[in-house]
Amino acid sequence: MPTTDNKKTDIARRTFLRTGAVSAVFLGSGIWTTDALRAATVAEKTKGEARNVIFLVSDGMSSGTLTLADVMLRRRDGRMSHWIKLYDRPDIRRGLMDMASLDSVVTDSAAAASSWGCGYRIHNGGVNWGPNDEQYTPVLKYFRDAGKGTGLVTTTRITHATPAGFAANVPQRAMEDAIAEQYLERKYDVLLGGGNRFYNKELRSDGHDLYADYKAADYHVVRKKQYLFNVPRDDKRLLGVFYDDHVPYTLDHINTREYRENIPTLAEMTQIALNRLSRNRNGFIMQVEGGRVDHAAHGNDVGGLIYDQIAFDDAVGVAVEFAEEHPDTLVIVTTDHGNANPGLNAQGPGYRDSNIHFDRIQKFKYTNSWILEGLNRESGIGTIRERIEEATGLQIRVEEAILLLKALHGTYDAPYAMMSRPGMVLGQILANYTSVSWIGSAHTADYVEVAAFGPGSEAIGAFTKNTQLFDVMTEAAGVKVDVR
Repeated sequence: MPTTDNKKTDIARRTFLRTGAVSAVFLGSGIWTTDALRAATVAEKTKGEARNVIFLVSDGMSSGTLTLADVMLRRRDGRMSHWIKLYDRPDIRRGLMDMASLDSVVTDSAAAASSWGCGYRIHNGGVNWGPNDEQYTPVLKYFRDAGKGTGLVTTTRITHATPAGFAANVPQRAMEDAIAEQYLERKYDVLLGGGNRFYNKELRSDGHDLYADYKAADYHVVRKKQYLFNVPRDDKRLLGVFYDDHVPYTLDHINTREYRENIPTLAEMTQIALNRLSRNRNGFIMQVEGGRVDHAAHGNDVGGLIYDQIAFDDAVGVAVEFAEEHPDTLVIVTTDHGNANPGLNAQGPGYRDSNIHFDRIQKFKYTNSWILEGLNRESGIGTIRERIEEATGLQIRVEEAILLLKALHGTYDAPYAMMSRPGMVLGQILANYTSVSWIGSAHTADYVEVAAFGPGSEAIGAFTKNTQLFDVMTEAAGVKVDVR
């Protein structure tokens, strides 16, 4: 059975949000407060006052991931994360959000992004596609029709589920060839990320040269970092694709010269996109995704997770700086779901060894993904230990290497079956040395963090339903949408 539905009787969804009732209701009681009525008045006054909307998504970020990155920055750099620093702002609106999809309390990224992108809950796997083949208009198309700039920036393939949820319509998220074509048909202004295999004629399933189509449609097309930084300041649209698949993990990027020279960071892509989109006199909407946070969580990869979350946080810093210079900007920072729920555990007498263990991650050079790419069923115990030491500086025990070898052979059986795969076994081994462990390797149903500031953020209350963010964005920017 669906977890919820999209009936218009859902307490007149649009009117309910517009009056600020979500913020005003005691959960389950329906009782209005004086503060809530005041918030409703403020929300009405700010309608249409946001010239720009920046929507930042750390994909698959459990609350533990947010904590781990912030603790790393405090201990390593002596500063808090940009995200946590937001909570010191007097104008911040912060709460929890229910991200359930139409058919499950545990959402996938496509349904999650679509709930924001079209204002409806849909089945997992679809992109702005209803249960009866309805095609819901995505938010970027609404903003484009209003004369505003449109942009997608990500560390995943640009055609992946989260960016597509703001921009495309397909019944299955795997239809990335079609998503790449829709972006062109809809003439979105800035597209930056990975995914060369859905544009390059040598890699596309139909052999079509989509890069040529974009160039013919007056797009700048760039494939390397240095060219991105040298794109002319003109009114042409921009497509930047920097890797065949997803952009490499940040930790591997930091320690691989080729990646550093040829692939921009998420913060750099965000800055470039803002520079171009902000020249539109009508304003813009831009989604920024730290997509590989999710992939690292799936892989129980503590180095991949923390460093990609920090890279996302750097992009948050870029967005905040822009908004401070342009106060007519609505900024929303959130995640689409939890994943694997990592956490730093107590270790040693008085738990004081937790500090020592956690600080070891600062010396990591490569991700678990990098480690496993160099191992196979034929790898010896010595090879396994040497590769892990090269990546992490840690000397694991022989018996731990034997467990990983069993997992590589498919003969290791954990009590919780999903934790039997090599990545999960490696993650558990490293937890002995870092004290960061995991509950699984899949998405979770956790209520997620959402924070916002700027015109229209007043409509976000302590507890929000995912679909309501569509209304927050369109109402704040005064963008006309179809009658619901």
